[in-house]
Amino acid sequence: MSLKPFPMKSTVRFCCLLLLLITSTGGLLARPSSIAFTISMEQPATHIFQVNMECQGFGATSIDFKMPVWTPGYYQRLDFAQYVEQFKALDSKGKPLPWEKINDNTWRVHAASRRGIVLNYQVKTQRSFVATPYLDEERGYILPGGVFMYPVGQLAHPSVVQIVPFSSWKNVATGLEAVPGKAYTFRSPNFDILYDSPLLVGNLEELPPFTVAGKTHRFIGYKLGQFDKVRLMNDLQKIVQASVDLIGHIPYKDYTFIAIGPGGGGIEHLNSTTFTFTDESQNNPQSRLRTLFFLAHEYFHHYNVKRIRPIELGPFDYDQGSRTNQLWISEGLTVYYEYLLLRRAGLCNDEELLEALRKNIQGFEDKPGRLYQTLLQASYETWSDGPFGRTGDEVNKTISYYDKGPIVGWMFDLHIRHLTGNKKSLDDVMRTLYQEYYLKQQRGFTEQEFRKVCEDIAGTNLEELFRYVGSTTEIDYTKHLDHAGLHIDLERQTVPGAWLGVTTRVAKDSTVITAVEFDSPAWQAGLRRRDVILEIDNQPAKAFPFGNMIKDQLPGAEMKLVVAQRGEKKTLTLILGKKLERSFKITPQANAGKQQRAILEGWLRGKVSP
Repeated sequence: MSLKPFPMKSTVRFCCLLLLLITSTGGLLARPSSIAFTISMEQPATHIFQVNMECQGFGATSIDFKMPVWTPGYYQRLDFAQYVEQFKALDSKGKPLPWEKINDNTWRVHAASRRGIVLNYQVKTQRSFVATPYLDEERGYILPGGVFMYPVGQLAHPSVVQIVPFSSWKNVATGLEAVPGKAYTFRSPNFDILYDSPLLVGNLEELPPFTVAGKTHRFIGYKLGQFDKVRLMNDLQKIVQASVDLIGHIPYKDYTFIAIGPGGGGIEHLNSTTFTFTDESQNNPQSRLRTLFFLAHEYFHHYNVKRIRPIELGPFDYDQGSRTNQLWISEGLTVYYEYLLLRRAGLCNDEELLEALRKNIQGFEDKPGRLYQTLLQASYETWSDGPFGRTGDEVNKTISYYDKGPIVGWMFDLHIRHLTGNKKSLDDVMRTLYQEYYLKQQRGFTEQEFRKVCEDIAGTNLEELFRYVGSTTEIDYTKHLDHAGLHIDLERQTVPGAWLGVTTRVAKDSTVITAVEFDSPAWQAGLRRRDVILEIDNQPAKAFPFGNMIKDQLPGAEMKLVVAQRGEKKTLTLILGKKLERSFKITPQANAGKQQRAILEGWLRGKVSP
């Protein structure tokens, strides 16, 4: 390329044009666009957050602002926009801007090309839960996807968040990066990171941190109470170390466990997890073990789902939700690994590991939905069914990937070990997915790619195993557990007493049916949830301890019930049955062969044969 000098007249014209641009636009090199949030909680007793969103440098005629309809990690529509109140739009000088709400979660602001837009609105909170924002007199839980709007087309834009705590509150716990020199101020490189980084505000307690692979791990929470805190941190360090040993890499700068108080549930994030927690969970061996399983689950999610992820789970669709057939991998295999990680960390014994898996098998096998719904369907339909399947009478038509997912993962693990002479395992599948798709390709994997990785590791076709995923084929427990020299008791045993198949509660002197077992005598007679039992054998139902009375009868006995069903009184005659149950107890075989013993030992310890 050759360079030629401008003629003088052209130079003058260019300078005039440059001056015109500078005076008309405020500078040729306009200030870069910015997004800044301020969230305050002036009257926490009202349960209302005040949000200020300032956008600079966009200069569009109109801008659409959206509130997400869900938060990643909780696969249900939550429609956060319904809690937005007192919405206002202003220019940078405080002059009101016209706006309209164009659908349930979108506000269109007519900016007339103004470079500065300020939104003010309130968010009313109602429920203390990990997947919803919450504020009360003692703490504020800021779930970014439930309080911060995003400009359409700007999800990749960085933002700054300033917290204005209630006057007496001193602490903020979050995985967001702090802005140096600015108290309670944090920054995010994009909205995906922002929405993945909850904040807990209040007078919080922080336990002494630990390090793994040079990375700091913190535990910060609300009203932690009294328990052996040193022991908990030592146990968490063992869980983190076992997880890092499994994958072979630690991807974050630091990690924070954020305990938000009593309740139920937890949600995973890239470098943090938020979860409900009380000191009562630490004060007996059984509940403490459940808590460690739970924390291992949420921690391991930073690998499995946040980084080892189905391709549908990122970039996220905050407007519609992100459906996938592969939640059985993201959630079900994480349940499986929460058990294995505790065993490998020395925090549970062999019997406790087998008992945890036995409970999963029983929970799955006791659901008639196993004959109707596949793992793929349960994964995809969780948006309508819920993570644990449908409720009410429809519970009989669905399963939970939390039940079947870990079982299928176990079958994969033992089968791969068997096929490879215990030289490979499901661990190799997880490591390969992490290395190939997260580290190398920096994307999620498809269903076909997941299957290919499994079959490449196994060295053969795994059609039998994938039938457990894509169909309702019965799982051959005996065959797969035999690979590790394990026996499972599948014999059906008769439960003493008669069986009707209902669960009841007493409400205002009425006996109300709360659940009916599928295909039980009660089900076959037409009884359903919410029916009210008025009489039993011509006597008022409230006069009987209903459950005990059934058990005192013999199978084949006749019982006459008068019930109120959908506002109509009915008389039903039922024949009590007998119930058969399986224990699914899992025990080592006394005469296991050499390879079976090697597979069992390798599985328990997280090792493979050389």
